[in-house]
Amino acid sequence: MTRSASLAPMPLREGVSPSVVAVPAGHWPSLLDFLAHRMPGISREEWAQRLSQGLVLQESGQSAQPDQACLAGQRFFYYRHVSDEPCLPMSANVLFEDDHLLVADKPHFMPVTPSGAYVQQSLLVQLKRLTGHAELVPLHRIDRETAGLVLFGKHLRERDAYHALFREHRIHKTYRAVATHRPDLTLPCVHTSRLAEDPVHFFKMREVPGDPNSETRITLLDTQGPRALYQLEPVSGKRHQLRVHMNALGIPIEGDQFYPSVLRGPDAGEDFNQPLQLLAHSVQFTDPHTGQDRQWTSTLPLDWRTSPP
Repeated sequence: MTRSASLAPMPLREGVSPSVVAVPAGHWPSLLDFLAHRMPGISREEWAQRLSQGLVLQESGQSAQPDQACLAGQRFFYYRHVSDEPCLPMSANVLFEDDHLLVADKPHFMPVTPSGAYVQQSLLVQLKRLTGHAELVPLHRIDRETAGLVLFGKHLRERDAYHALFREHRIHKTYRAVATHRPDLTLPCVHTSRLAEDPVHFFKMREVPGDPNSETRITLLDTQGPRALYQLEPVSGKRHQLRVHMNALGIPIEGDQFYPSVLRGPDAGEDFNQPLQLLAHSVQFTDPHTGQDRQWTSTLPLDWRTSPP
C-alpha cells in the first residue's frame, strides 16, 4: 500500500519497519479491542503492552492510545516484536554496497525477512540496523536453511527494474550442494518438473504431473568417497526447487530436514550442527541502473573437505 505524501514517514525501530493495518467497516469500542480482534495471534495483554511502549502509531506518527476511537478507514502502524527470540550463532556479512545495491552473505538458519520466531535475527532487520536504510528491500529470497548471497535494493523506486532481471532470466545464479555421489547418474543434466505445494505438509513442495514449471541444470564438480560436490543452476525460482530436484534424482542434499522425509518440522528446535549443505554461491548480471557488469561470489563454506570449494 502506498502512503500518501501528507503522512509522516514512519521511523525504524531497532531495524524494524512498521507494518500497517487498516480498519474495515464495523464497530470496536477502542483501538485495543480492534487490534485484539483483528490479530488474535497476539494476546490482548501483549497489544496493551505494545501500546504503552509507543509501538503502535497513528498515521500522523504519534503514539496511538489503547482507548482511542477506532473508525473505518483509519490506518495504524505497529512494530513486530518476538519475546525471547532465539539467538543465531552467526550474523550477516555485507560484501558490497553502493547507491543502488547491497549484497550480503546470509548464514544458514537465518530468514531473509522477519518470520516465525525471528525478527531481530532476520537478515533484513540486521542490515537495516547496520545501515539505517529504511527502504532496503530483498530483491529475491533464499530458504532460511540455505546460506549464501542475497541482493537488496536500496530504493523502492528502483525495485521493478531489478525484479525484471529475475522474471526475464537475465540474471545467472549458481548454487553449490553436497550430496551422495551416484556414479550411474549421467551429468551434467537438466531436470525439469512441475512443482506444487504438498497437500499434507504445507511447508514442502512436490513434483506432480503436468507441464514443467521448474528447471535446474546440475553438474558434478568433485567427489570424495561416497560424497560429491554439485553445481546447481536454476532457471526458474520455485520454492524448494533445488532441494526437490536433487531428491528426485536420488541425491538429496546433506542436512535436508524435509526431503525425502520430514525429520524436523518448521517449528521444531534448531540443530545448528546440521546445516543444509546448500549455498547460493555466485550471481552475475548487468545492472539495469548503472549498466555495469556485476558479479559476486559467496565467502561462506560448505562442509566439504577442509576449505570452501
